[in-house]
Amino acid sequence: MERVIFICTHNSARSQMAEGFLRDMHGEHYEVFSAGTLATAVNPFAIETMKEMGIDISKARSKEITEFRDKKFSFVITVCDRARESCPFFPSSSQNLHVSFEDPASLEGSDEAKLQKFRQVRDKIKSWIDGFFGNKSDP
Repeated sequence: MERVIFICTHNSARSQMAEGFLRDMHGEHYEVFSAGTLATAVNPFAIETMKEMGIDISKARSKEITEFRDKKFSFVITVCDRARESCPFFPSSSQNLHVSFEDPASLEGSDEAKLQKFRQVRDKIKSWIDGFFGNKSDP
């Protein structure tokens, strides 16, 4: 089984959503992890918008990339520009990829506006995961 890690700055939203989607959609083909350059907490809006898709990430925890420094990965994927700049090099990884998704947590405004932004980013992540990994997991 191939191993995949998604990396973001705080491991609070984008990387957590990507991990949840890949595990849900193609988990029979991939062992999936996520981490941040600085761990914080999983964003409640990420939890809520993933729940809308039937994916429960409420028990997920924010992890620092240092927890994974000795692990081998088939794919190391940064999902934000800041993480790409500060992500440590994984010499044992097969592919290092970068896909930039807008930070939904940076939006200021009402809770409803924030939820809408999280939904937009969530849907973009889902589409990318399905397009990239769906093709790889076909027999």
